[in-house]
Amino acid sequence: MIVGIVSVRLRLPGNRSLKGKRRVVKGMLERVHNRFNVAIAEVGDNDRHQSALIGLSCVANDTSHAHSILDNVLASMASMYPEAEVTPESREILPL
Repeated sequence: MIVGIVSVRLRLPGNRSLKGKRRVVKGMLERVHNRFNVAIAEVGDNDRHQSALIGLSCVANDTSHAHSILDNVLASMASMYPEAEVTPESREILPL
């Protein structure tokens, strides 16, 4: 079993409130979870209006499949909300 983990920095340059941020982040998290069946949550920058730290993980049978899932999720996140800047910060693939 292989576990893939990614932390992603999400920047929302035009956002002016936590309510606006929550709308974008919550919608993105729900869509990604439903589409890719990965674990995903906001794990940092909870009190910042224009930034969020997102953590996501997947389970796969081999390393290349885990990388493929994570790459697809990141590409989808970037295309869902073009006004948001999606920047991967770290990636780990762990054999268990």
